[in-house]
Amino acid sequence: FRLALIQLHVSAVKSDNLQRACGLVREASAKGAKLVALPECFNSPYGTQYFREYAEKIPGESTQKLSEVAKECSIYLIGGSIPEEDGGKLYNTCTVFGPDGAMLAKHRKVHLFDINVPGKIQFKESETLSPGNSFSMFDTPYCKVGLGICYDMRFAEMAQIYGRKGCQLLIYPGAFNMTTGPAHWELLQRGRAVDNQLFVATVSPARDEKASYVAWGHSTVVNPWGEVIAKAGAEETVVYTDIDLKKLAEIREQIPILSQKRCDLYGVEMKK
Repeated sequence: FRLALIQLHVSAVKSDNLQRACGLVREASAKGAKLVALPECFNSPYGTQYFREYAEKIPGESTQKLSEVAKECSIYLIGGSIPEEDGGKLYNTCTVFGPDGAMLAKHRKVHLFDINVPGKIQFKESETLSPGNSFSMFDTPYCKVGLGICYDMRFAEMAQIYGRKGCQLLIYPGAFNMTTGPAHWELLQRGRAVDNQLFVATVSPARDEKASYVAWGHSTVVNPWGEVIAKAGAEETVVYTDIDLKKLAEIREQIPILSQKRCDLYGVEMKK
């Protein structure tokens, strides 16, 4: 099946972001994509100073548009993420819609991005956001898909549990920055893919040098062998790749680590 990653240039105008995102979803569908993904924070600039101003209820304006375009194009749409307001709290939330427009999953970012690299970058999502408390998976006719958002990708245990639950593709909408992007963006994806013998896709916003937070870009797809099979540059673009699940089955047969784990010695468990 064909996967499309939309590396959207995000502006400060929400209506413009929504309009262009939906236009690129239609373009991807016209080129044969059955699964289409948008980037983290696709309807709003990324930054703790913006989350409250741009936050919406779910369902709300942005998710309504996603539902409509998924149904119009008859595709599975991973709606990147948006700032969500619920019960006075804010979350960084990814919604997924099926070909009938129904919401199939809602993933609230589990691991909040609180880092301090002296002289380079300091960021604290927890100043305004609350963490989600659940894993999020959904089924398609092609394969089962697991969801994470950006910083979630650093946590190998999460990907391992998704793999054990039968996911063959993990999708991480994410906005790494100009410090962590060149250092770890591709490395983490390849690590998650090889460790769990599955496909990993990341969807970044396009780079905007004038933004308060400059995203790395380079939306990527990695196969279960750890090879980068598709990768964007920094500019707005749509990345297409054909996901071959036979390749996944072959790799798991050739190097059967999943059946060779020593569960008598160690284990990772899903607690809720």
